[in-house]
Amino acid sequence: MTGLPNLLTLSRILVIPFIVALIWINEPTYRWIALALYAFAGITDYLDGYLARSMNQQSDFGRLLDPIADKLLVGACLLILSALDHISGYSLLPALIILLREILVSGLREFLAEIQVRMPVSRLAKWKTAIQIGSLGFLIVGEAGPAWLPTVLIGEGLLWVAAILTLVTGYDYLRSGLLHVTPEAAAERARRKTAKGKGAPADA
Repeated sequence: MTGLPNLLTLSRILVIPFIVALIWINEPTYRWIALALYAFAGITDYLDGYLARSMNQQSDFGRLLDPIADKLLVGACLLILSALDHISGYSLLPALIILLREILVSGLREFLAEIQVRMPVSRLAKWKTAIQIGSLGFLIVGEAGPAWLPTVLIGEGLLWVAAILTLVTGYDYLRSGLLHVTPEAAAERARRKTAKGKGAPADA
């Protein structure tokens, strides 16, 4: 837990209450401060993985915490923005799609982890995450943005793009995950488990 990559991941979780509180105050200055903290959280999302690889500090704790931190940040921002009507009307639909997809993928990862199958992040999912982060950044600033820049419109547009990519990547993950719940896959796991048990040395 004391490694720099894990500390960065933990910091991403710790700033979430402050981001929520600043958005809740709903004053222009605080919205910009919330954006700054949100940008910091987004930077740590990149840095923790990069540093973990470059410093050879990859760990099970980091692999567990990193996606949790991402989902907490995105979920908290979507909910507080929706509660204050910064995301409203038809724009609630892509927000709902994104939240439901996160629940779906979390369930799939939990099941696959139990049968020791990894589900790597696809390149398209990384693009989805980047667009999603950008959309929430614009929506956090909202009407506090400069008059010449349609921040709300840009944020809502990017949110729809992220939702479309969310559907595509969510389907890909679901299709890959379902390959491991067929009777044939279950029989193969049972066969391997039996073979492994037979190959184990007998107790003295």
